[in-house]
Amino acid sequence: MSSRPQSQRDPDARDDEAARRFVEKFALVLTQAGMARMPARVFSAILADDDGEMTAGEIAEALQISPAAVSGATRYLMQIGMAHRERKPGERRDHYLIGDDFWYEIIGKRDPVYSGLADALESGIDAVGKDTRAGARIEQTRDFFMYLAKEIPALIERWRDERIRDLGHP
Repeated sequence: MSSRPQSQRDPDARDDEAARRFVEKFALVLTQAGMARMPARVFSAILADDDGEMTAGEIAEALQISPAAVSGATRYLMQIGMAHRERKPGERRDHYLIGDDFWYEIIGKRDPVYSGLADALESGIDAVGKDTRAGARIEQTRDFFMYLAKEIPALIERWRDERIRDLGHP
């Protein structure tokens, strides 16, 4: 860290302590949203890495966690599509990555999930009776997931168009 006073620091320079606080804060937000704690911490660490990629050893060191914790967390993140693993030519270590456009790709891949939920909820309406309070509640839930299935692809497309307009690339 620089010995210059905070007011004279380069605003674009990385503040490692602030980055560590961000990782833990964002991981807490992800945990409160339903993600398991360790995958949330690992995901946040990779997100905050300049290259958006880290080896298992780098993750373990950055978060002060065991290799087993890294293994379980990265396996989970890969299963849900929030990270992927690559090996660079000539290297023996795996690198765990998240892309610059991962959010909209993850959200966009959820479209079949929403349709599947809507289909499953349809059978729930039949099971409890359409004219019951439970049937009305299940029907409203089904309608919401049908709406998401229809609107998410259009939302992703608008996001891509905006990124192209603003940055010249998605």
